[in-house]
Amino acid sequence: MPETRLSFKEMCAEFDVTPRTLRYYEYIELLQPDREGRARYYGARERARMKLIMRGRRFGFALEEIRQWLLIYEDEGNQAQMAAFVEMADRQMHELRLQQQQLDEAMSELQQLRDQTARGIK
Repeated sequence: MPETRLSFKEMCAEFDVTPRTLRYYEYIELLQPDREGRARYYGARERARMKLIMRGRRFGFALEEIRQWLLIYEDEGNQAQMAAFVEMADRQMHELRLQQQQLDEAMSELQQLRDQTARGIK
């Protein structure tokens, strides 16, 4: 059974990204679609990579981190990539905890200021 490929427009729609974003991911070599003339087609490999990119972005990883991580698979294989992911995830979890603490502090301070202001208008 032949591999299903997505056009540029279909890829944008499937992953809810703008054409500019998809072109940028190609420019920084996160994706390498097949080209037929000016048309671009995305096979299973590129769609899998896009899923990983989108997941990485959701977790707050920088595009360069994601690019380097994807290169590990090509250069060193799955085990090395998984080990690198564990290290990346540990660092990102630490960063997210710090951000969560900062958000909690800001929300607490805002709530106090809001309550104080509300008491002043009664």
